[in-house]
Amino acid sequence: MAERGLEPSPAAVAALPPEVRAQLAELELELSEGDITQKGYEKKRSKLLSPYSPQTQETDSAVQKELRNQTPAPSAAQTSAPSKYHRTRSGGARDERYRSDIHTEAVQAALAKHKEQKMALPMPTKRRSTFVQSPADACTPPDTSSASEDEGSLRRQAALSAALQQSLQNAESWINRSIQGSSTSSSASSTLSHGEVKGTSGSLADVFANTRIENFSAPPDVTTTTSSSSSSSSIRPANIDLPPSGIVKGMHKGSNRSSLMDTADGVPVNSRVSTKIQQLLNTLKRPKRPPLKEFFVDDSEEIVEGIPQPDPNQPKPEGRQMTPVKGEPLGVICNWPPALESALQRWGTTQAKCSCLTALDMTGKPVYTLTYGKLWSRSLKLAYTLLNKLGTKNEPVLKPGDRVALVYPNNDPVMFMVAFYGCLLAEVIPVPIEDAGGQQIGFLLGSCGIALALTSEVCLKGLPKTQNGEIVQFKGWPRLKWVVTDSKYLSKPPKDWQPHITPAGTEPAYIEYKTSKEGSVMGVTVSRLAMLSHCQALSQACNYSEGETIVNVLDFKKDAGLWHGMFANVMNKMHTISVPYSVMKTCPLSWVQRVHAHKAKVALVKCRDLHWAMMAHRDQRDVSLSSLRMLIVTDGANPWSVSSCDAFLSLFQSHGLKPEAICPCATSAEAMTVAIRRPGVPGAPLPGRAILSMNGLSYGVIRVNTEDKNSALTVQDVGHVMPGGMMCIVKPDGPPQLCKTDEIGEICVSSRTGGMMYFGLAGVTKNTFEVIPVNSAGSPVGDVPFIRSGLLGFVGPGSLVFVVGKMDGLLMVSGRRHNADDIVATGLAVESIKTVYRGRIAVFSVSVFYDERIVVVAEQRPDASEEDSFQWMSRVLQAIDSIHQVGVYCLALVPANTLPKTPLGGIHISQTKQLFLEGSLHPCNILMCPHTCVTNLPKPRQKQPGVGPASVMVGNLVAGKRIAQAAGRDLGQIEENDLVRKHQFLAEILQWRAQATPDHVLFMLLNAKGTTVCTASCLQLHKRAERIASVLGDKGHLNAGDNVVLLYPPGIELIAAFYGCLYAGCIPVTVRPPHAQNLTATLPTVRMIVDVSKAACILTSQTLMRLLRSREAAAAVDVKTWPTIIDTDDLPRKRLPQLYKPPTPEMLAYLDFSVSTTGMLTGVKMSHSAVNALCRAIKLQCELYSSRQIAICLDPYCGLGFALWCLCSVYSGHQSVLIPPMELENNLFLWLATVNQYKIRDTFCSYSVMELCTKGLGNQVEVLKTRGINLSCVRTCVVVAEERPRVALQQSFSKLFKDIGLSPRAVSTTFGSRVNVAICLQGTSGPDPTTVYVDLKSLRHDRVRLVERGAPQSLLLSESGKILPGVKVVIVNPETKGPVGDSHLGEIWVNSPHTASGYYTIYDSETLQADHFNTRLSFGDAAQTLWARTGYLGFVRRTELTAATGERHDALYVVGALDETLELRGLRYHPIDIETSVSRIHRSIAECAVFTWTNLLVVVVELCGSEQEALDLVPLVTNVVLEEHYLIVGVVVVVDPGVIPINSRGEKQRMHLRDSFLADQLDPIYVAYNM
Repeated sequence: MAERGLEPSPAAVAALPPEVRAQLAELELELSEGDITQKGYEKKRSKLLSPYSPQTQETDSAVQKELRNQTPAPSAAQTSAPSKYHRTRSGGARDERYRSDIHTEAVQAALAKHKEQKMALPMPTKRRSTFVQSPADACTPPDTSSASEDEGSLRRQAALSAALQQSLQNAESWINRSIQGSSTSSSASSTLSHGEVKGTSGSLADVFANTRIENFSAPPDVTTTTSSSSSSSSIRPANIDLPPSGIVKGMHKGSNRSSLMDTADGVPVNSRVSTKIQQLLNTLKRPKRPPLKEFFVDDSEEIVEGIPQPDPNQPKPEGRQMTPVKGEPLGVICNWPPALESALQRWGTTQAKCSCLTALDMTGKPVYTLTYGKLWSRSLKLAYTLLNKLGTKNEPVLKPGDRVALVYPNNDPVMFMVAFYGCLLAEVIPVPIEDAGGQQIGFLLGSCGIALALTSEVCLKGLPKTQNGEIVQFKGWPRLKWVVTDSKYLSKPPKDWQPHITPAGTEPAYIEYKTSKEGSVMGVTVSRLAMLSHCQALSQACNYSEGETIVNVLDFKKDAGLWHGMFANVMNKMHTISVPYSVMKTCPLSWVQRVHAHKAKVALVKCRDLHWAMMAHRDQRDVSLSSLRMLIVTDGANPWSVSSCDAFLSLFQSHGLKPEAICPCATSAEAMTVAIRRPGVPGAPLPGRAILSMNGLSYGVIRVNTEDKNSALTVQDVGHVMPGGMMCIVKPDGPPQLCKTDEIGEICVSSRTGGMMYFGLAGVTKNTFEVIPVNSAGSPVGDVPFIRSGLLGFVGPGSLVFVVGKMDGLLMVSGRRHNADDIVATGLAVESIKTVYRGRIAVFSVSVFYDERIVVVAEQRPDASEEDSFQWMSRVLQAIDSIHQVGVYCLALVPANTLPKTPLGGIHISQTKQLFLEGSLHPCNILMCPHTCVTNLPKPRQKQPGVGPASVMVGNLVAGKRIAQAAGRDLGQIEENDLVRKHQFLAEILQWRAQATPDHVLFMLLNAKGTTVCTASCLQLHKRAERIASVLGDKGHLNAGDNVVLLYPPGIELIAAFYGCLYAGCIPVTVRPPHAQNLTATLPTVRMIVDVSKAACILTSQTLMRLLRSREAAAAVDVKTWPTIIDTDDLPRKRLPQLYKPPTPEMLAYLDFSVSTTGMLTGVKMSHSAVNALCRAIKLQCELYSSRQIAICLDPYCGLGFALWCLCSVYSGHQSVLIPPMELENNLFLWLATVNQYKIRDTFCSYSVMELCTKGLGNQVEVLKTRGINLSCVRTCVVVAEERPRVALQQSFSKLFKDIGLSPRAVSTTFGSRVNVAICLQGTSGPDPTTVYVDLKSLRHDRVRLVERGAPQSLLLSESGKILPGVKVVIVNPETKGPVGDSHLGEIWVNSPHTASGYYTIYDSETLQADHFNTRLSFGDAAQTLWARTGYLGFVRRTELTAATGERHDALYVVGALDETLELRGLRYHPIDIETSVSRIHRSIAECAVFTWTNLLVVVVELCGSEQEALDLVPLVTNVVLEEHYLIVGVVVVVDPGVIPINSRGEKQRMHLRDSFLADQLDPIYVAYNM
């Protein structure tokens, strides 16, 4: 103790509160693992001890002084530091446990090679507020041991200025250097290598942004196809905000170039995001590995069902078939007992005083020694109690052969040993398990039929209890009865009671649990005979003799810890000293001290214990390991075991450790001990090493590595086959075919010393425990059954056994095998001291897109900076790529201590994988590399050259297909006795109604409370319109034909203003008013429509007029140049001398402006005749008369919504109840309550309204019932839309409100487009809408393939209502303009009297007009009909139903808008399909939108959960898009809810989103750039 100033005495430590002791232990562990520096350790330690030590202050300063005076010593081992167990760690101290020098050199070389290739990875961007470490982590002092503060900051400035200067010369090399700064660099040479350089991140971003401009004005296109959707957005006015690609259809291409930005796609050049994407494109341009040969054929039906074909140059095994290898015969010793219990009985009665087992306390001092006499007497008591005292005599609780769980903590070997042997003596089967609570353990207990658990009193007290004191029922566990086995609760057996000990046979002795790769826990049953024979084999192999002392650091409940420390010691009357994990954490050197103190002959350890002892070893001269004849290293199969053994030997050889004492062994739960190196004879040559080629290993072939020492694996042998055993190597997959001598396979062992079965799992048992090897012809070799050990390896020269990995850690990627442990070792060889915790790294594979993909998850240190982590991640990727020639699919860093752990501190791989797949791992950093890993995508489709018209026509005729066309009822044949028919103009109809039925109410406007705020009868509307018309003449001085913008909230004032314009001969243009809270986004659209429509005047209300002229508005647009603004709130009572009557019905009636989802602002011209025809068609379809009432909850500014709100009532005379959709936000019940109150039969709404009701009222159906709302009156509920019907939303709406009487037949949709606002509308008669399932894969190839419900990759489509009277539809190939056949995909063309008469444009572009509004089929139409192109893809299918005309009904299915589709890999994708897939994957995704940018697919998801879930979404999004759409996502952007812009029709404004993203205006939570 003397050498350490502030070291409290053991007594003082023991007196400390337990939580302080625990914290001290944690600190020691951190230091031993290299997780904090010596200085940090001292600081934290003194802080912890200061309240308990009076003289801490002085000693603390003394320590500081001592530290300051220390000069850095040449070797870390020689430095004298003020810690008892620890050598000082320099900043880059190396972790010997996972480290082989060969490996580290290999990694450094690989990274250097990559550096020459120059690869800049774009760093992900993360919102600063996210992922704040918990306060405890946050206050960890930064590690400043490498430089004093002021010196560091000076250096930082110098480095930064040098970097900036360099960036002006050559940005690329600077970025490379900073991201891949050499791993050994100190903080002086690399600006990004140290956590201190936080301040540079802002300027780095600027450097990133400003350095790329001269290199690339336009981003290069990295793939073969070009994106059609991006062509429209390359010219775009710079000053417009909302319709982002706001070009007006028909504008000349070269017109207004000066005001446009001359970069590709109009992206602001200094945008941070586009620089990132640019970098991403540059990384993608680097050629991938030589592509696998083209193995996909694009047959007409389908493509991907393949896995890469094997590489023809891969190494193949060349040796002969191996012959099974035998171990030496099992010696027969005359006095060996017939059963293990007999051995216990013998020693317990004849050598009762001999020590059997010593337990240590928390400080590593012996506290209790169990003698053989005590073990025997206590086990007897327990056996008697179990059999006789638990139940009644007639109904005992336990019978021989029952299974019993043993639940004991890892620091209580004595209680466990008594319980284990007590069970054996009672002939019940013990099942030792880890600490209580794991769900998978519950599965094991259930499958073993366990109803009883044995435990100690201390352990029982620690278990969670319910209120009434019962032990909690753990999740997935069967109901257990708990029995405490402390001596005071046991009954002494009567003198005449003796246990029933028979010679060992094949009956089960105990069950050892093992966790499979998938995480399920299985029980390996071991027979009494196997238990005994295994003990004999171990005793012979290890040359055990009576009275030897053995130090056991392993888990004594299973594996080698149980076999050597609990069985072999009793067999040979040895003395075991058990060192628990908890003691190792506080005192890593304790086991070495125990060996020294007890002169132990044998020690049982893992590499970790060697490593900890080396870390804690501080030149302890008093420790001697000369007594050791065997140091059994039980995880000798790990890739890092060689270097651990070597390093330990080099350090402790001076302490008497003999080189021949190191004995690696290989074990598995099924085969027990597979092989063990026998203790050597002094002076004999040490066994050799195998240096294998990693490439060969990945093909399962043994090749001595010659060509490239970087990709070599060094393995040590694990000795020979066990005595009496036999071993063979079989192929890991498929039938158990014997391997060739130079082939890696699964090691199988045949002997009496292995397990006999997985308890209760007969199927799996057969494949594992009863394997008969076969030769290459498939015929069995011999009749001895073998056991699969789960270890991969080979038998080398001299019958030495080599293990190269475990079956559980096998990753099969593209037909090559990789070992998870090897990949961990490579990852850790990358200097990670500042970034991740060593030993806290998980590697597993997930199955994505027909292959396994490698995922690496590590725990990040709390003080690691973004740059450090990103740099480490990118270098790990390069190292793995270089050494293993395999790509990592995903690399994730999670916050410290968040990976699920096994009870003894390892990482629980299967649970980690489970969390990763379900999206609840919560990483704080993630890097996905699908572009490099996924090499099995189908080839991009090459478009076929256009087919001539003749061949198409012949094809259709030969196939006997009808041409895909459909029509509504013929208007000519419908008799109408209506007076309306004699009026050609809507204005005349209103005047006629004002005379004929002056008091008939046409419109009722409701507010949020459902009260009528305004009504309009025919006469009132007419009068109001007259006044507005007179104002237009007086104040506006307008002439007939002038355009007038109507800017009103939804209501009756808007309708009056519309008819006022008609009365005055002006052309009304309805525009949605700007949003007062969001002027900057909404006002520019208003301004744009005002400018584009060349409006002479704006009619509006006083409130809106003030808003238009306000200071806030001036910030968004130029308010000085508005045309005349007239408010219509207070109108003079003045009549027009005469109402205007247009000379012909072809004259313009109104303009309909709308912003499409692709951000195009388009205005179409509606003539008076079209208005009349439209109203007539709707009237006939919906059977509207003046006695009818309809409810409308829609926005009234464009399309069919406007027609229903403003036009139809005046034409048909029915009453419209108007519900402004924004009122629903204040009262969700408004719409449905209104429908119920007025018993409305027909109601119209938008998708936004339907979604609002579905989401908002989903859980309020009972409230609706209590309010008496009943929807059984509803005959049609029609969604007005210009898109593919949202079947899922309609179905959930129907299902939800079925309980309040809504008929499922009632809900339907309409379909319209810009050229014709109403093509389909369900109406009242005619068959119900039909649905079909189509194959998504075919749809991408522009084909329709109908499939059955439930088919994989199927898409449900619904008919968009019935085609309106007078409307004809034909489906046309958009390229050839020829008609296609029934059920073929093409563009929908329409012919109808209410088609718009053209686009309203500034420059009359005739070609566009002709192409969109007056176009002819290229063939097959003798009548030369003029068609208008809707711009939507769809198909017509003849159904079995009968239409109103008596003929078979033709259904029209809309698939999606052509200009929204994404062309990727030569295929056509509809964004909604990708978005639907993405929205399903995680409960926290509120909304999703996709778009492309330079052929990268960008997915934006709104996160409605907590921000720590943001990064969980990145792999899930990437996986689902790859699996379901065969696309690699380029960028994943996670944003807050409500960021994705949605228009009034409920459609996503994807182009607007794209522009905001590229202009860096989204404030995303996280942006991930997939490599």
